[in-house]
Amino acid sequence: MRIRATCHCGAVEIAATLVDGLATIRRCDCSFCARRQAAPVSALAADIEVVRGQDSLTLYRWGTMTAEHHFCAVCGIYTHHRRRSDPDEYGVNAACIEGVDIRALEPIPWSDGRNHPSDSQDP
Repeated sequence: MRIRATCHCGAVEIAATLVDGLATIRRCDCSFCARRQAAPVSALAADIEVVRGQDSLTLYRWGTMTAEHHFCAVCGIYTHHRRRSDPDEYGVNAACIEGVDIRALEPIPWSDGRNHPSDSQDP
């Protein structure tokens, strides 16, 4: 499924081919995502492109510094992120996808980001 996604102000536009359409939608309960409350869908890194607004994107990283969360610097909307669970995969904010009513996708499953394997330390 090929999609077009934009931030609120339209400064950022991304195009992507989703791994399995909207079937991969989920929310994460890690300390960052639980506050953000977005519901991303999956796309491979090779299948995502910033069509417009690369210069309007800002990046947030924390913890293991693997995940890269991209936001529009103008309107503040989270558009997509590189996943820490698989850096070759991105999450695209489903609420930014043209024509998607995220309410129609409820109930949206949750993934356990609070107990992410990247955070565990072997003794």
